[in-house]
Amino acid sequence: MAEDTGNWCLIESDPGVFTGLIKGIGVNGVQVEEIYSIDRETLEDLKPVHGLVFLFKWEGRDPAATPGSTAPIEYDNPDVFFAQQVITNACATQAILSILLNSPTVDLGDELNNFKAFVSDFPAELKGHAISNSDVIRAVHNSFSRSDPFINEMHDPSSKEKEDLFHFIAYTPINGSLYELDGLQEGPRNHGPCPGDSWLDKVGPIIQERMARYAGGEIRFNLMAVVDDRIKVIEEKRKSYEEQLAAMQQKEGPDAGSWLKSEIEHLKQDIVKEQDKRLKQQRENKLRRHNFVPLIYELLKGLAQEGKLEGLVEEGRTRAKAEAESARQRKAAAAAAGGGGDEDMYMDDD
Repeated sequence: MAEDTGNWCLIESDPGVFTGLIKGIGVNGVQVEEIYSIDRETLEDLKPVHGLVFLFKWEGRDPAATPGSTAPIEYDNPDVFFAQQVITNACATQAILSILLNSPTVDLGDELNNFKAFVSDFPAELKGHAISNSDVIRAVHNSFSRSDPFINEMHDPSSKEKEDLFHFIAYTPINGSLYELDGLQEGPRNHGPCPGDSWLDKVGPIIQERMARYAGGEIRFNLMAVVDDRIKVIEEKRKSYEEQLAAMQQKEGPDAGSWLKSEIEHLKQDIVKEQDKRLKQQRENKLRRHNFVPLIYELLKGLAQEGKLEGLVEEGRTRAKAEAESARQRKAAAAAAGGGGDEDMYMDDD
């Protein structure tokens, strides 16, 4: 496991963050989508899928402590780009790069094309050092750091309590075989042949089996897919349907092809939804980078000068107590009914 952060920050496990990261490095025509089910139908709707990024809890330095794969490791396969992870906090970016740099159809852009050509003959460990020392990749990665001026002040290095660590790995098809690319391993793991897009059928059970080996009902997992630009994919499908509709109407009359008209309208709505989603992700990424502390300070200062701060603080305390009591009652009711609680968003912090 990597020993230090090397000025690489933690970033959130979020499709908007990873899509922004990919675009920031200069890669064109792809994005990241979060997946809530590994069934074939879900993956079919996202085709073409270049690879999956899987997040799981890292149990410790001992490889046996974390449920892993039993697929054989391939050493020195020149057809597979594999880089060992030599630095902490970089595994999310490294998992994304593992997919992009092994996909023959992705437009990598000048930066990654030059990087891939430069390190092509490097051993896995040196590839990892090359990633960690890339000013461009590191700068884009760190641009998604949350602005939090209280992290250093509030962190107690003497505390015995340790936060859970999470790790990202990649699954992607390469030359007709399904590979698992984990930078903390000695090499890529080959899960066997998968001609065409049959890897989508093969990868689901592999991930599910790995999740099932965790003890204690561990449910903190995350799965994302690197896919082609969804707007481009939907637009191409819409144009194809419009061409089919025009040909059908020319042959059968203007009233023909009602089902095609309906599909075209649905696709137009899907494009609008995707555009709205992107605007939301862009806004969220801007908010992640913004430091609101100066604004909050000035607001509190103004309220104090007007003599309103003390009353608001007391009102806040009363409300917090009421909400805490309400939450305690809901938790007790859920426990009595055998229910569970919500999970937080997980961070890349291995």
